Amino acid sequence: MKMLIAKYILLPFLKLFFDKKYLKGRWFDNNIQGYRFAFRALIARNILRLSHPLRCPVSLHCNISNMENITFDPEDINNFNSSGTYFQNFNGHITLGKGTYIAPNVGIITSNHDLKDLSVHLPGENVVLGESCWVGMNSVILPGVTLGANTVVAAGSVVTKSFPDGGVIIGGSPAKVIKQLPH
Repeated sequence: MKMLIAKYILLPFLKLFFDKKYLKGRWFDNNIQGYRFAFRALIARNILRLSHPLRCPVSLHCNISNMENITFDPEDINNFNSSGTYFQNFNGHITLGKGTYIAPNVGIITSNHDLKDLSVHLPGENVVLGESCWVGMNSVILPGVTLGANTVVAAGSVVTKSFPDGGVIIGGSPAKVIKQLPH
């Protein structure tokens, strides 16, 4: 009954505020969680205007500098509904591969400050996370990093360089390979 109400009454209403491509898939088909994501975002961002409205259900507790500079699979909107996530992408692009999970309090950064003048940002460098990556809580991924498919970033890590081959667990500050994952 809940799913019928959600599908035929709530969904048309939500399409007034969000792109329909973000209102389908695993979080909306036979699952009420997507509707929770959408209504929380609608109330906080569109009605109360506590942050700028977006065309995708994004939690008030998620900071995205430029939604146009993020590529992700609509099935993975859960990554934008986790507390404290920070996607700093004014000058660079962030790509999240399908099936990637971003834990709470993760920062993905595409541009750092110029050490000669801290009021200036350096040119952006793209960050790419391959398919089925998992970034653990309180981790930071810095500009220019590419993580290959099936890379796990241990909680609290600072990823300063790329691991393009994937299939590894990385961790530490700076992050290094801890373990090779079986194929």
